[in-house]
Amino acid sequence: MTLLLLAGACLLAITLGYWSLCAASPYGDCRKCRGFGFAMKSDRKGRLKRGKPCRRCKGHGKRIRVGRHLYNLWLRVARAGTAD
Repeated sequence: MTLLLLAGACLLAITLGYWSLCAASPYGDCRKCRGFGFAMKSDRKGRLKRGKPCRRCKGHGKRIRVGRHLYNLWLRVARAGTAD
């Protein structure tokens, strides 16, 4: 019984932590370009240079977090349901 309560408390703590992260910082770094907004390329000498803009984040370097996206969808549905 205590192991089940401990697992539930850990799950609740992780959920509340992620919720507070999404509320405080709704945008995270892009996973493809790691927040740069562009891909890194190297020339023939091996020096790094700026490449094309990232297609996933469109060159911004930031993407909306999954939790914030779900919250925005829920809010849109709730507002559309009570608009009448």
